[in-house]
Amino acid sequence: MLHLEKILIIDFGSQYTQLIARRIREIKVYSEIHSHTYPIEKIIEEKPSGIILSGGPMSVYDPDSPQIDKRIFELGIPILGICYGLQLIALNFGGSVEPASHREYGKTELKLLEHSSLFKDISEISSVWMSHGDFVEKMPSGFTISAKSDNSPICAISNIEKNIFGVQFHPEVIHSIEGKRILANFVFNICGSKGDWTSQNFVEKEIEEIREKVGNKKAICALSGGVDSSVAAILMHQAIGDKLICIHVDSGMMRKDESAKIKKMFKENFSLNIIHINAAELFLDRLKGIEEPEQKRKIIGKTFIDIFEVEAKKIPDAEFLVQGTLYPDVIESVSVKGQSVTIKTHHNVGGLPEKMNLKLIEPFRELFKDEVREIGKELKLPIDFINRHPFPGPGLAVRILGDITFERLEILRDADEIFITELYESGVYDEIWQAFCVLLPVKSVGVMGDSRTYENVLALRAVTSTDGMTADWYRFDYSILERTSNKIIRKVKGINRVVYDISSKPPATIEWE
Repeated sequence: MLHLEKILIIDFGSQYTQLIARRIREIKVYSEIHSHTYPIEKIIEEKPSGIILSGGPMSVYDPDSPQIDKRIFELGIPILGICYGLQLIALNFGGSVEPASHREYGKTELKLLEHSSLFKDISEISSVWMSHGDFVEKMPSGFTISAKSDNSPICAISNIEKNIFGVQFHPEVIHSIEGKRILANFVFNICGSKGDWTSQNFVEKEIEEIREKVGNKKAICALSGGVDSSVAAILMHQAIGDKLICIHVDSGMMRKDESAKIKKMFKENFSLNIIHINAAELFLDRLKGIEEPEQKRKIIGKTFIDIFEVEAKKIPDAEFLVQGTLYPDVIESVSVKGQSVTIKTHHNVGGLPEKMNLKLIEPFRELFKDEVREIGKELKLPIDFINRHPFPGPGLAVRILGDITFERLEILRDADEIFITELYESGVYDEIWQAFCVLLPVKSVGVMGDSRTYENVLALRAVTSTDGMTADWYRFDYSILERTSNKIIRKVKGINRVVYDISSKPPATIEWE
């Protein structure tokens, strides 16, 4: 078994937890996120270089608040507690936590009281990001105060002998100006990490683990043709060869000529065993009259699984289902007490039957889109394919607001092709994280020639982002929007008005549904 140094992140439900993982990986150290219920025996077995306790939305003194096995503090592994994590440390070492008289949220000045190894080369006064309603009122035994803020007299603590540290602020958030350096101090100076994790390391580790897990059985890969499932398919193929059977399901929710392009790309570049299934009629039938977004996603997820289970029965020894699920998919779908609230269900992580006959393999479940792209490059996928914008698993179904019909899908397909083609021709495609069209359940009056029209409204959406967790709307040159609008209204029958979405995430999501 290939062992990589790692930082273990214990999650108590903070929406920022995935950012901790990102920041650690940005400095070339592998990190994994696990629930606060992760067994202590597993932690001992994995031998992490360090442990980070995340923030969380609850108060540590709530009766049902997430707790941690106290033995974690006796393992001799360096620990850093962030926000809720700091407060847990305080409670476990005899300190006390109380509700703050003034909730601290946003940018705050951190004032250093000592230069511990955690704050090596950090300014005496540094801008940090706070998000808490409680504070440490009584110091835990054996700790010293390292920093304070105006509203938090105990803003950072340290126990040098035990190598346990805690901060009330969030160093993982970009608004903490020296936050990345603080995390680097913990990872390198305190944990002794080397910083040699690369996409090549990940590929080697995953291939070994996949081979061990699959054994002599076979795996089915849900190959949508998107970046995530395609990279997953190539990774699986390198691991188990002909024991991988890829199934591409044309749900009828694909972009224009998408299935044909997928066939061509894999035929010309890779020798994958691919079964193509046209299930457009089945998906449309099950979605008939369904307008609620969550229902759409769950119906589509279940339909995909139904198809895969039918196909699996035709394949002797098929025991596993491979999906290209990413961490942002998981974090947006989580709905656990004391964890993040559900924003929307992703078909990769929602809608699965309770007794699914196939076991899941999700090699990228803890990765972000940019990391998967790096792995795609490592696996020699064509660069223009790797750089394609993300496309949701439910496809165009979540870009048609309201009832889904074949006619509305065709309208959206034609409009979307015009928009994306214009982005390529204008040279801005690679500046944008994701761009697409949304067909609205709204009609408006227009005029074409001398005739009155009453047709559909189409919204254009384009955002910039690094990981899809936050996003800002793209500032187009007006001439691009003008050309796109004119072409769509002129060429796509059924649309007479085009609008542009200038919402950022948050508060909006990238997709409309």
